[in-house]
Amino acid sequence: MKKGKIIKGIAGFYYVHDGYDNIYECKAKGIFRNRKVKPLVGDWVDFEVLDEEKGLGNIIEIFPRKNLLVRPAVANVDQAFVIFAVKEPAPNLNLLDRFLVMMEMQEVSCHICFNKVDLDESSAKELMELYKKAGYPFHLASTYTKAGISELSGLLRGQTTVFAGPSGVGKSSLINLLHPKAKMETGRVSEKIGRGRHTTRHTELFFLERDTFLLDTPGFSSLELGELSGESLRFYYPEFLKWEGACRFQGCIHGKEPDCAVKRAVEEGDIGRERYENYLLLYEELKARKRYGR
Repeated sequence: MKKGKIIKGIAGFYYVHDGYDNIYECKAKGIFRNRKVKPLVGDWVDFEVLDEEKGLGNIIEIFPRKNLLVRPAVANVDQAFVIFAVKEPAPNLNLLDRFLVMMEMQEVSCHICFNKVDLDESSAKELMELYKKAGYPFHLASTYTKAGISELSGLLRGQTTVFAGPSGVGKSSLINLLHPKAKMETGRVSEKIGRGRHTTRHTELFFLERDTFLLDTPGFSSLELGELSGESLRFYYPEFLKWEGACRFQGCIHGKEPDCAVKRAVEEGDIGRERYENYLLLYEELKARKRYGR
């Protein structure tokens, strides 16, 4: 019996890393179907080795999960890095804010990283000021000049980290710099499943060093906010919490109400205007979804 972590799951096969340098292709015992439990990338498991030479095994037990993200579907995440580009493509801040809300809902600490800083350093600094006001750790990087790479590498150590972001922002290039063996490990798994050139269509975890894992996720273009209500949205904007209870009306949603402390903070520059405007858009979307029963 061995203990390992699921690094990838495709078509009922789960690829388990044993914490050293071995990956085993495993099937899950039928007992999990009876329990209605599906193994997920990030799960710690006990597994038995059926064929050491071929690297085959069976998952025997799934350990209790620290947390569970729905999209991307991963378990036991310590922190998230949301990756956007300063330009090429232009950053969609509404999408970024959706991801931050989703991480706040799951109580996963989140870092923001803007890549391609070499293309527009001025815009990068403006974005940094906006999100620092929101209280998020903010990092600037460039896979071209290698700026920020050593800082990111240090932050990953001893953590299970999920990297997520839309397509084209340089996420895969960042991962290859942080973990040069990533392509080799992808090739080893691809060889097992008989697939060709790798493109990120599945959530995938890379082993960097002892107790350090990095999860690569497919590029996302939209995010649903689950069962979140419009009235609760304000609690997932950290920069709003300082003014909670300071508005004239109890339960103020910081929209059209007069004497709103949050709106006043926006006017005074203590809260980023772009963040607030995205909050209003998300609020209206959630309210409409409830109205039409979506």
